[in-house]
Amino acid sequence: MRSLQLLGVLSLLLVAQESLAFKAHDFKTCSQSGFCRRGRALSARAKEAKSSWKSPYSVDPGSITVASDRATFTAGVKSSLYPDIKFGLELRVHDDGVVRVRMDEVGGIRKRYDEAAGWALIAEPTVSKDIKWTSGKKNIRAVYGEKKENEIVVVFEPLKISLLRNGKEQVVLNGQGLLHMEHFRTKTPEVTHTEEPAAQEGEEVIANSETQVVIKAENPRAWFEGDTEDDWWEETFSSWTDSKPKGPESLSLDISFPNHGTIYGIPQHATRLALPTTTGESPVFSDPYRLYNADVFEYLASSPVSIYGSIPVLHAHSVDSTVGIFDAVASETWIDVGRASEKSTETHWISESGILDLFLMPGPTPEDIFRQYSKLTGTPVLPAHWSLGYHQCRWNYVSSDDVRTVQKRFDQDDIPVDVFWLDIEYSEDHKYMIWDEKTFPDPVEMVNDVAALGRKMVVIVDPHLKRTSNYPVYQEASERGLLVKTKSANDEYEGWCWSGSSSWIDFFNPAAWEWWKGVFKTQKSAKGWSWTQSTEAVHIWNDMNEPSVFNGPEITMPKDNIHHGGWEHRDVHNINGMLFSNLTHQAVAARSDTPKRPFVLTRAFYAGSQRFGAMWTGDNLGTWEHMAVNVKMVLSINIAGMSYAGSDVGGFFGNPEPDMLVRWYQVGAFAPFFRAHAHIDTKRREPFLYDQPYKGMMRDMLRLRYSMLPVWYTAFRETTVTGVPVLRPHYVMFPKDPRGFDIDDQYYVGASGLLVKPITAKDVTETTVYLAEDQVYYDYFNHFAYRGATKGKDITVPAALHQIPLFIRGGSIVPTRERPRRSSTSMKNDPFTLRVALGKAGYARGDLYLDDGETYSHQKGQFVWREFIAEKPMKKGKTIRISSKDLGSAKPNEAVDGVTLKTFNPANEFAKSIGDVRVEKIIVLGITTKPTAVRIEGGEDLIWDYTPGVACSDKKEGIASVLTIKDPKVLITKDWAITIQW
Repeated sequence: MRSLQLLGVLSLLLVAQESLAFKAHDFKTCSQSGFCRRGRALSARAKEAKSSWKSPYSVDPGSITVASDRATFTAGVKSSLYPDIKFGLELRVHDDGVVRVRMDEVGGIRKRYDEAAGWALIAEPTVSKDIKWTSGKKNIRAVYGEKKENEIVVVFEPLKISLLRNGKEQVVLNGQGLLHMEHFRTKTPEVTHTEEPAAQEGEEVIANSETQVVIKAENPRAWFEGDTEDDWWEETFSSWTDSKPKGPESLSLDISFPNHGTIYGIPQHATRLALPTTTGESPVFSDPYRLYNADVFEYLASSPVSIYGSIPVLHAHSVDSTVGIFDAVASETWIDVGRASEKSTETHWISESGILDLFLMPGPTPEDIFRQYSKLTGTPVLPAHWSLGYHQCRWNYVSSDDVRTVQKRFDQDDIPVDVFWLDIEYSEDHKYMIWDEKTFPDPVEMVNDVAALGRKMVVIVDPHLKRTSNYPVYQEASERGLLVKTKSANDEYEGWCWSGSSSWIDFFNPAAWEWWKGVFKTQKSAKGWSWTQSTEAVHIWNDMNEPSVFNGPEITMPKDNIHHGGWEHRDVHNINGMLFSNLTHQAVAARSDTPKRPFVLTRAFYAGSQRFGAMWTGDNLGTWEHMAVNVKMVLSINIAGMSYAGSDVGGFFGNPEPDMLVRWYQVGAFAPFFRAHAHIDTKRREPFLYDQPYKGMMRDMLRLRYSMLPVWYTAFRETTVTGVPVLRPHYVMFPKDPRGFDIDDQYYVGASGLLVKPITAKDVTETTVYLAEDQVYYDYFNHFAYRGATKGKDITVPAALHQIPLFIRGGSIVPTRERPRRSSTSMKNDPFTLRVALGKAGYARGDLYLDDGETYSHQKGQFVWREFIAEKPMKKGKTIRISSKDLGSAKPNEAVDGVTLKTFNPANEFAKSIGDVRVEKIIVLGITTKPTAVRIEGGEDLIWDYTPGVACSDKKEGIASVLTIKDPKVLITKDWAITIQW
């Protein structure tokens, strides 16, 4: 029996290993997907017909009803193709100017899936109280906005919806006439003839071995739908057949941006930030972008192929404005991108199922788009402070002693680390949360040994549950009826993954929610099994939650599986992974009486996943190409709402050379989520294993990351309030500079003023950095001052292996903690250094946010939020005044994530707990004359050094002057001012 079990496991691993490389035949192209093929064919017929093409959909003017709220109107929509089929259209304008467009089949023989928005939105949006619809013979319209700059127009025949700003079209729906909602219908019974019928004039006979059907040669609907039932009722891919019991139900819609030539978003794809074309004369990709969460091993470094997550949000940008759309659909979706001109973009969205539920975000700035989108789906969660440190992982640390040894080696080499991770081999036969007693005989003691040094552990919990009677998690889920069902809706679905024969929890079932929270309790519960061999220092990694099924179609779950409510998996596929991480996030937070911020990493995600933790770019390769594209992917994920993102440092697959690994650490140190990870077949590559100089270079990058934790934490505070991402591409920072629209290899970190360009190519010793403004930029390390220009300027900077191009934008103040420590928890009482980078006008500003980094007490006002300003006072004399003041009292409503504070007490308990923390050094860059006095305002003179600049002036580049104020002893929680005179 034991040998048979071993044989089964080995067979499974062989299957899995065989898939550990991207194989195009494992995944569909558009031509192999029936509904995508139909959608593209519709587009081709429209282009061929050109000006004679007309959408069959129109609004019935007599059916228009304006709701009592005045912001909403509904109307009936009919199709000339099917006069008996009815559709309903609804438009509503939200109080922030966002327009929601919904269209659904009315009175059909089945109900279309309409719950995707319910999972993504944080609340039902509030409609505007200042809207008035005006209906005419040909259209209905509404003008709104503070200056009446926005207008939404619905043309009746053919149906077209346009969002305008100052009279210019920003977003147009169905302008190309590609709207098509395939209505539900009854399958035509097959007709078997005893003898071959004679074809009449105008008819042809289509015959096969089982049936003979007479079809009109002139199908009146063929001009729009095509002349064949193309995979309407059944679809085969490779060895799998999708039963498609509901028949065709896809939704096709063209969305145009007539005055926007650059678009971003719709992650996750391995490609440039500014999306390349898929249609037109010279498309970059031949297939559309696909949104279908999939376990794609070793994904290509340039491809429109779907990967692990799907966020159907898109930004369209121009010098004049930014607009956005959010398409609340959860089914497989393909998106074609084309350029009508240099200043106009056309997209075609083709989804397998669901209703039309589209949000038009008017902008007009990138910041407005982030605010509007986050008001819909939520802002990123404020992470635990420790989770912004360095995470060390591999598949697998093989024993509890292995974990202890790795921790010891980090400390021996003075390399900081905050988290150690365990992959799937910690568990007995891949029964997650059940420790393998042979290799991990003392899991609680091991975790406590790690926690004793202020560190945490992250343990993987995948969604597939091993189907065995000795696994209580599976047994309880099965007994409670919480598992996904097969297409019969009666039987548990069985698939294969790391655990062998597996089933999956259906988190669309509310009954699963409280039960799952109980599973993570560290104390015994009378309500079911709980993870008592765990502690609050253990956090969770949700992998394989696309879901990944080794023996399933496209390595995932069959689309005709059934979820709670009777919905097919095809309807909810892209939401599945978000619900798993959502409930895990809640479960980890609920372990203790005093809730603490959980860390949950997810591979699969959807719109709204930013509320539940971090993501990473999946199973990348240890190559220069993947290093480069991962930077672009993380930027794309950031602008789509998920700031807490990163990629596997070193690459999951392969054995990078030491120089490549150094560059990977530079990339990781400037990503919001910083984790090294590696495949089980790779060589061990912890930083302490390398010889000098590589070990020293990696240690330096890790120490740099830790010194900048105040910057990262402060940036995360801002994104939890505004939705503006932590990583900011050039078009976000400088939306009116067209030279920066395509830049995706350098970016800014929050509002800190830090500009970074990671090096992602071999043997680079210098590189080009683009400065978009007439401002000074200081090299972070050697203080060289580079001068920008009004129309932008390229500068050449050194970038040897030990160097990462990093600059402080003039006008910024950067707070850091410079003392090397073993982990972030050891830094809580360390003093601060302030880098004051004076801008052209002699001014600089920065802020610093602090709280306990672990609990939710910040939502009750337990935090410190300070503003630092350097300015020239309005009086005679040459003086610069550097000051610190409380921001929490001035802006209580902007202080913390998701909570409105009416008042704020700067002398709160947390502030008192760090009351002795001081500023130990202030470095001022750009004072061109040696000071005569530096003193605390109203107090004593300070000790300082001044190094004059070299060949540097207000107009010339060179090494900037540096004033170093030594230990001014000003406290971080108090108001103070320092004056510099010369």
